[in-house]
Amino acid sequence: MSKKKYDLAVKVGTYEKDGETKNRYVNVGAVMEKDDGGKFILFDRTFNPAGVPNPDDRENFIISMFEPKNSMPDI
Repeated sequence: MSKKKYDLAVKVGTYEKDGETKNRYVNVGAVMEKDDGGKFILFDRTFNPAGVPNPDDRENFIISMFEPKNSMPDI
């Protein structure tokens, strides 16, 4: 069985809340850990990195790791 360790998310924009600018993220996958300690990534097939905003015209983008909020079922 494998357990979800992190959600993988990409910043796709910002929004205002209570006068503060917050980041908007899209979940693109998860980091999983096997019983033997090995790790692997599940990546959402529908995610297209070409859609990530690129105001600085960079060749790469950041995928952030967050502690999971909703536990994914073990696989």
